[in-house]
Amino acid sequence: MLNEEALKAYLKNEFRDVSHLEIRKLGSGVQGSGYAVEIKTEEGIKSYVIKTLVPEGLGHDYPSDRASVFLLDLDEYKNLPGHVKALDVLAEMEDGSIKSIGGGMEYYLLMEQVEGRDYFNDLSEFAGKDKLETQDIGKIKAMASYLAEIHSVRRDSRTLYWRKLRDTVGHGECLMGVFDTYPDGTVPYEEITDVIKKSVDWIYRLKPGYGRLAQIHGDFHPGNIWFKDNADFILLDRSRGPWGEPADDVTALAINYIFFSVKKFGDVRGAYLEGLNLFFEEYKKTSGDTEITEVVAPFFAFRAAVVANPVFYPDLSAEARKKIFRFTNSILSVDNFEALRVNEYIAGDA
Repeated sequence: MLNEEALKAYLKNEFRDVSHLEIRKLGSGVQGSGYAVEIKTEEGIKSYVIKTLVPEGLGHDYPSDRASVFLLDLDEYKNLPGHVKALDVLAEMEDGSIKSIGGGMEYYLLMEQVEGRDYFNDLSEFAGKDKLETQDIGKIKAMASYLAEIHSVRRDSRTLYWRKLRDTVGHGECLMGVFDTYPDGTVPYEEITDVIKKSVDWIYRLKPGYGRLAQIHGDFHPGNIWFKDNADFILLDRSRGPWGEPADDVTALAINYIFFSVKKFGDVRGAYLEGLNLFFEEYKKTSGDTEITEVVAPFFAFRAAVVANPVFYPDLSAEARKKIFRFTNSILSVDNFEALRVNEYIAGDA
């Protein structure tokens, strides 16, 4: 819905000596609406058009989605011969005012600084442990409990759930985008396309479960989890929208118990195996989500593609990468993930 009063205030500030200002709706389409703007000043009458986008569906679900569309329009309309020119991108602020955000060549995020140690440190130390120590158990339980708490916030939106499924396979930061960054020859294209095809089958299999839509972090991996004292932690870099499938967060962390152990030992053992199993059991207990192990497959595939990527982890051996791909194919071929069977998945025996 266009905030006409705020827009008029903005335009009167931009165009001096405005004697007449009129805004009228031109019409609406599938993607959005158009409004005619007529401004009369001492220099004469100027006519413009304001465009809005529908706030749900077609990848326009969040304000940042709509901003990216308009910023691209502003950059590119002028570069195509015979195309109407875009003049600016306007943002409505929390207080109802409107201001310009157009014209930027690059954008930056300013945020608070965090102190502590990221969970990668703990995972590295697991290599020297046969079993979890008390503080390790406390941290795993704290992370599982945190996820259960945020995932308890639900929203009824088939569109947003389906978007998360679609993005998990097709987004530039997810499965297919990550595979596109693999250096040629790292993994045969046939193996990559097989994973993608199986993942597409899974997202259509999961589409009827849109009632699972929940608040998520979106990138709950060890580098974004910083522990301060004992089991107290703070998070960084929430990503790709606030709503999605809880399995996205669960697998983002769980894949690392597998990755670190396979990288070090060739299988999942000791503190890594205990940690993986404890994390799933604690999450199921605190969340009450008995379906979680039945929906993790395509999300594990995405996260496995990340940790097997030589661009991100150049010291990963070719043999370890093959084992991670065998794990991926196994997970995509079973109906229910069982943490204690992880070595069967890696061996391709499941």
